[in-house]
Amino acid sequence: MSTLGNANPPGGTAKRFAVGTIALGAATLGYAVGIERRRWTLRTAELPVLAPGTRPFTILHVSDLHMLPGHQAKQRWVAALDELNPDLVVNTGDNLSHRTAVPSVLRALGPLLDRPGLFVFGSNDYYAPKPKNPARYLMPRGKKKRIHGTQLPWRDLRAAFVEHGWVDLTHVRRTVDVGGRAVFAAGVDDPHLHRDRYSDIAGPADTTAAVRLGVTHSPEPRVLDTFATDGYDLVLAGHTHGGQLRIPGYGAIITNCELDRSRARGASRWGARMWLHVSAGLGTSPYAPARFACPPEASLLTLVPRGSGASDPRKPAPRKAAKPVR
Repeated sequence: MSTLGNANPPGGTAKRFAVGTIALGAATLGYAVGIERRRWTLRTAELPVLAPGTRPFTILHVSDLHMLPGHQAKQRWVAALDELNPDLVVNTGDNLSHRTAVPSVLRALGPLLDRPGLFVFGSNDYYAPKPKNPARYLMPRGKKKRIHGTQLPWRDLRAAFVEHGWVDLTHVRRTVDVGGRAVFAAGVDDPHLHRDRYSDIAGPADTTAAVRLGVTHSPEPRVLDTFATDGYDLVLAGHTHGGQLRIPGYGAIITNCELDRSRARGASRWGARMWLHVSAGLGTSPYAPARFACPPEASLLTLVPRGSGASDPRKPAPRKAAKPVR
C-alpha cells in the first residue's frame, strides 16, 4: 500500500514550526507595540505607614511619561486622573522624550498641578533618548556604555512645575502641608546618572510629621538604604518601567538598575520599617515602543495607619483602568 499521499515532505514539519514561530513572534510584537503600550492602567495599593488613629490620605504616583508632542490620548488619560481627587501628587521623573514636549507634559498634568505636588527629575528630563541596539536592554548594567542624546528643556519644565506650587525635592528636605497635615519629604537627583548627593539631605527624618516620604527617580539600593537609615516611612521611585518586558510566571527580565527583579514594580518592604513603591511608568523610549505583560500605569496609593488590617501591598494589587477618555 502506498503511503505517499500521507507522508510529510522532507523538512515539512520543521518548516511549519518555523513559520508558526515567526507568526507567533510577529503577533506578540504587534500586541506589545500596538496594544499593550497604550493600555494605560491604574494600580491601587494600601500602605500601612501612618500612626494609629490617623485618617488615611491618598498619593497619586506618576512616573516615566516619556512624552512626545503627538501623545494626545495619553495626555487626556493622565489629565483625567484628577477625578481621583488625590491629596498629593508625586512625580518621579522622565517626563520628556522630545525637546518640544514640555507643553504636552503640562497639558497632561494640568489639572493635577493645582494640587499639592512633589517632584524629582530623571535622565530623560535632562537628555533626549537616542536609537540603541535593543539587545542592550538585556545586558548587565555595568557592561553598558551610557549614551546621551541632546539636552532637553528641563529648566522650563521645572519652572512651570514650581510656578504652580509643586516642590522640587532635588537635594532638598521640606515639610509640605497636605490637607492640614505635615508631610516631611526629601529627594535626590537621578541616581541612574550618578547625580545623587544624599549627603545634602542626610539626617534623621522629622518624627513629628504625619508621614516621611523619600523621592528618587531610580531606586538604587544604596539610596534606599540611606533613606531607611534616616527613618523614612515610604520611598517613591520609577525608572524600571516594571521591567517593560515581563515573562508570565517569571516577572521582569531586568530592572535597568541594581534593584532586584522582584521589586521592579509595586510595593514591597525595604528593611524593618520602610516601604518602597516603584511605578512601572506610563511610557517607553520612542526607540523601544513595546511593553509585554506590563501595561503602562499610574498608581493611587492610600496611606493608612499601621496595624489597620490593610491588604498586603507585596501581593499584586487590584488593577483597573481609570475612567476612559476620548
